This record gives sequence, structure tokens and C-alpha cells, in this order.
Amino acid sequence: MRWHIQQVVLFPLLLALGCGAGPAKTTEPSQPSPTGQKEAAQAEGVCKEHGVLEALCTRCNPKLAAVFQAKGDWCSEHGFPESVCPKCHPERGGKPAVDVASDGAPADGTKVRLKTGDTARLAGIETVRAVPGRRVSGIVAPAVITYDPSRIAQVNARSPGVVKRLNAEVGAWVREGAPLAIIESASLSADQSRHDAVRSRVRMAEVNYRREEELERKGISSRKEVSTAEQELREAKAESEALAASLGVVGADSGSRGRYVVTAPLSGIVTQRNVSTGRFVDSHETLFEIIDTSTMWAEVAVPEDALGSVRIGGPVVITVSGIEAREFRATIAQLASLVDPQTRTAKAGVRLANPNGLLRANMYGQARIAVGGSRSSAAVPRGAIQRAKTAQVAFVRMSPSEYETRRVQVAPSRGNDGLVEVASGILPGEEVVVAGSFFLKTETLKDSIGAGCCDVDTKK
Repeated sequence: MRWHIQQVVLFPLLLALGCGAGPAKTTEPSQPSPTGQKEAAQAEGVCKEHGVLEALCTRCNPKLAAVFQAKGDWCSEHGFPESVCPKCHPERGGKPAVDVASDGAPADGTKVRLKTGDTARLAGIETVRAVPGRRVSGIVAPAVITYDPSRIAQVNARSPGVVKRLNAEVGAWVREGAPLAIIESASLSADQSRHDAVRSRVRMAEVNYRREEELERKGISSRKEVSTAEQELREAKAESEALAASLGVVGADSGSRGRYVVTAPLSGIVTQRNVSTGRFVDSHETLFEIIDTSTMWAEVAVPEDALGSVRIGGPVVITVSGIEAREFRATIAQLASLVDPQTRTAKAGVRLANPNGLLRANMYGQARIAVGGSRSSAAVPRGAIQRAKTAQVAFVRMSPSEYETRRVQVAPSRGNDGLVEVASGILPGEEVVVAGSFFLKTETLKDSIGAGCCDVDTKK
């Protein structure tokens, strides 16, 4: 495995991170202290007294003020970092403008090494040991809902011209063949004139051919002359059909010469409209994008060690955040031939029926792939699991000053005991962080507020 090590050299004044930070503790999850649970909840949330993130609260941690002042991120009027000041930026809710939960997740195995072992205690980091979990049936993997790639249409202008009328707006549902726009084109007008000339040629060739046949029956014309007339007719018809097909593709508007109608190639929702009335468009431009959402696509991140059990056509059940009461059953339609070097997963594509429009692009979900039998798992407190974009991560204590990022796969809920099943990523007996993990996560995410507060030297 390729390890990613982040050497975190903390500013001396940053050693007091975390409101109400207490001594680091290592306990069994079966005996969590009420105080530890409370502190863990506070460390991950917003300071109720001052309305900013606990880890950034300069009122509870006055020594942090010098750090933000040195960075030029300081509101002298209210005594908070300018980027999270609840008075100047109430819309941010005391959080950074960049939501670290939406940034790219750290690579599996990324290590955060604190300057000293005492930093963990001052930062309020607490750990518990993972315990053996119940065996998990099948493979559990994260999923992201996207549009079905086979049901996306890019509509181009077939001939350069000026947009004279628009018939579709973004968000509108259109039927296949429905008019989207009317375009006036000088080149189309020339093609129509040429087509008229070719049709006249076809009519003349037909008359000539019939005349030669009649003359041959009367013995006046030879067979060679008839064959020549027949060849001319075939050539004229071929040219006419080619021009007619070209004009038919753009949907010639019979009501006005030099105009054509752009039509919808499939039924769906107009998600993009890149033109306006009166604008000149060329044939390489995409005017509209139409997506048929009656089917959607789920991208499932299958762990590398489980790929041998996954096959195209295999059954899968997907649940989606926000509509947990509904299960979407389907089969695997695609399986990538490469493994992501950072996540150590391969993408599996699943086509999902979506007749009621419940599924929307960029929803997060979870896939359960049936492979027969069951797999071992570990159980950890719910607070040990962090979300970073599409991934779920946890932090494992490797030494008093070193923590390792693990991408984990969380199995379906095991009950009301406060623990969750981790199907992969953590082994029973390993110490996982349950308090202060926000601090560790920000150190592993680029452009996050935590990384900005510290000098980070990344080595691979």
C-alpha cells in the first residue's frame, strides 16, 4: 500500500485546540463515560455559547486569536476569525466558507503526525477500541446517484444560422420530437434551392426514361439509349434522397424557406439551454441538453478486496439518504477494469428505474451486493465515522502522536446500542478516534480551515 504521511507542525499557540479539551482517554465502547460522550459531541459541533465551531472558538480558546491574527483572518470588532465571525457572516453559521465535508476525501492510509504526543490531549482527542461486530451478509459499499449516461442527449445546431424562436426552457419536460427552437440559416436556404433543382432534374430524368422506353418498344430507340436514361434517373434520385435526408435531419420548416426546427431526440428534462433569441449559432455548438430521468445511474465504489466476488449481472440493493424507507433493487451493469490508487476501489455501474422521480443526481446512498455467505466486521461508536465528500472515514491511533485515516464501509444499522458495523477498513481491537476527529479531518483535507492554520509538510 502506498502511504501518505502528513507531518503537522503546529503553531505553538495552536496547542489549545478544542473547547473544553480534556485528557486523552482509551476506553472500551461498552463502558463509555457520559462526560466523554458530551465532550465528543461538543468537539464535533458548534459552540452553543458563541455560535462558532468549537475547534475555532477564540473566546473559549484565547490563544487561537494570535494564529488567526497572524494569518490576517481576524475581526477586531467582534473578536472572532473574520472567516467565521457570526456577526459579520451570520449566513455561515460559524463555519468556514469552504465546507470541508464537501472537499475531496483523504487517501486511505493518510497519516497525521502531531508535533508532540501532548497535542492530542490538548486537542481533546479521545479514542475507544473497536469490538468484534456481527457478521455482515454480502458486500456493503458507498454509492452516488448520477444520470444514466445512455439517456443524455446533446442537441446541436445542424446548420449555422440565427435563432429566431425558442420553445423550451430549462427544467421543462419535453417529448421526443417536440420543437425546441427555430433557426434561420442562409446555408439551409441554399441547400433547399439546390434540392428544388435536383427534384426538377429527377422529374426530367423520369420523363426522358419513359420516352426512351416507349421509343424502344416502337423500334426507334436502342437499348443503350434506354440504359443511359435509366442511369441518369438513378443518379438524380440518389442526389435528391441525400439532400432530402440532410434537410430532414434538421427538421425543415415547410412554412418558411431558410428555416429549420431543432427537435428533441428523446423525451426528458431540459437541463441546459445555451442560446438566446437572435444569437448566431454554429453547427459545433450544443444548444440544449436533455436528460431522461426515468432511469438513473448509481456509481458504487467496490472495495478492491471484494472485486473477486462481484460480477456483471449480480444482484444489488441500494438505499439512498433521504429516502431510506425505499430500496432500489437492480443488477450490476458495468464494472470498471481499473482500481483507484487512492481509494483502492473500482466503480460498478447500476441502472435504476426512477418512474416517480425520487432519485436525483448527486444523492448519496449505500449498496448491498449479494455474494453469498457473510464477512467479518468491527463495531465502533457512531461518532467515530466522518463523512468527506462521497467517502466515510475514521481515524485510527497508531501511536501517541500519529493517527491514520481509514476509508470505511458502514454496514446497515445494528440497533440502538450506539454502535455501527464497519464492514471494512477497521479491525477489532484497533483504537478509533471518537472525539477531536474534526481536527484530524481538517488536517487531511486540502484548503480546509485546519490545514490553513498549520504548516503541513506532505511526504509520500
